[in-house]
Amino acid sequence: MDIEVNPNEIIKTNSRGLRGTLKESLADEVSGALAPADAQISKFHGFYEQDDRDVRRERQVQFLEPYYSFMLRARLPGGVCSAQQWLAIDEVGRELGNGSIRLTTRQTFQYHGILKKNLKPLIKRINQAMIDSIGGCGDINRNVLCNPNPEQSALHQTVYGWARRISEHLLPRTRAYHEIWLDGEIQSGGEDESIYGNTYLPRKFKTAVAVPPHNDVDVYTNDLGFIAIAEGDELVGFNVVAGGGMGVTHDDPSTYPRLADELGFVSPEDVIAVAEAVVTTQRDFGNRVSRRHARLKYTIDRMGLDDFVAQVEMRSGVRFRPSRPVTFTSQGDRFGWAADADGSWYLTLFIENGRVVDAEQSQLMSGLRKIAQVHTGEFRITPSQNLIIAGVDAADKVAISTLAREHGLLTDGPSPTRLESIACVALPTCPQAMAEGERYFPAFIDAIDEMARRKGIERQPIVIRMTGCPNGCARPYVAEIGLVGKGPGRYNLLIGGDGVGMRIARLYRKNLNEAELLNTIGELFERYAAEGSPEERFGDFTVRAGIVQPLHNPAEGFHEPA
Repeated sequence: MDIEVNPNEIIKTNSRGLRGTLKESLADEVSGALAPADAQISKFHGFYEQDDRDVRRERQVQFLEPYYSFMLRARLPGGVCSAQQWLAIDEVGRELGNGSIRLTTRQTFQYHGILKKNLKPLIKRINQAMIDSIGGCGDINRNVLCNPNPEQSALHQTVYGWARRISEHLLPRTRAYHEIWLDGEIQSGGEDESIYGNTYLPRKFKTAVAVPPHNDVDVYTNDLGFIAIAEGDELVGFNVVAGGGMGVTHDDPSTYPRLADELGFVSPEDVIAVAEAVVTTQRDFGNRVSRRHARLKYTIDRMGLDDFVAQVEMRSGVRFRPSRPVTFTSQGDRFGWAADADGSWYLTLFIENGRVVDAEQSQLMSGLRKIAQVHTGEFRITPSQNLIIAGVDAADKVAISTLAREHGLLTDGPSPTRLESIACVALPTCPQAMAEGERYFPAFIDAIDEMARRKGIERQPIVIRMTGCPNGCARPYVAEIGLVGKGPGRYNLLIGGDGVGMRIARLYRKNLNEAELLNTIGELFERYAAEGSPEERFGDFTVRAGIVQPLHNPAEGFHEPA
């Protein structure tokens, strides 16, 4: 009897090592789209097929196919690239994308608006700059997050090295990417996909490496996390956590956001074996029937943590030791100038929603291009969609500051809350979006800032995150205020995150329009201003005041308003 599997599993099995018929789809000039199966396989190569939803209905009336284009996400472990690489990233975005660069919550960059004919030239160009898009998307391990400034200390540099090793080790071994996009030699024999097999993983897989006390990678929201344990500046090992994940489906109680469980402590030399063992356990035990339930968090809940740990220990040959105590104090970025351990300086710039583009009010793209032309250090993308200019000599600080201010990259304007807050892309290109994200979020924060000013709490940073759908790309479920798109102009409101990424927010109100959102948040701000203590975060106040209760088991009761 045939075993039921999701149709995507059949596509992967028949893809000939992720080759599919991508070459034929690219050569088809009749449509701007790929063949449906190739649109699934293309994700493993780093790009998604999309269409402009703003003009979808108009084109239907004219009997035209949707206005197809592609979004490509690069692989950039830890978000680090050289100034020369940034210049290449910039040039490709202007010439082959839609004229912008989007910094992402996966600590890398992506391009939007790529026409099918430009896919191969674009991928070739970024590879010439020693950047690839393998694993940018798809059912494999994606870009590995790490503290975005490895020069901050010797410890940070060491940890960043492990993040790169994990990323390289968990790459697929197929040569399909090189054959199709880089005109590499066609593979004649079999390929050793010993980690992934010919069906790869049941679903996407995300890994992060954190350096306490800063949880800037939101480590507990990832499928797999390594938390650095140090004695002074010496790395002695990692606490390993697994089973985090943000995506849910509206009103489906079998889906829920989840924070990762602690597996235990391991020495640095055991990291690769443990990472591979977690991945292969998910490969063999993950749900291949329902993609809605295919993430590692559901695998662990179904297996039970003890059995999952036993599998990982057996496969890795590593015995977990008790986790070491850790403390996290923040989950965002620290802006402005600061000194590195090596005597150089770094400048963290706020890039609203990660969108690097030249606009009437600010010339962000041009400004960063001019900085890259004179900068000899590196650019680092943060998991909060911001950018660090790193490795700056003291003598160059004034020149870089001047360029940043002239182009709107360095201003005194953003409020503490705006600096802490992020949104996903959403409309018009994301096919999953139910409501606006990036386009609406700045105006929403304007309203929040004005409300906070009237209540006298404008100096208190509040982590606010917005997504256009429940998939959770901006990690709203660990925000102090999370807004999750429910329909055009309507959002679910979540509150109660702790500001450090270690507590799931509770659903507070469902399906609110803008006026209802602002009125509800205004009432909460009123109470916070009157009853909160000066050092108390907004999310902590909502829990202490009993407005919401901590969600100890998200599998029970997440979808019911508190």
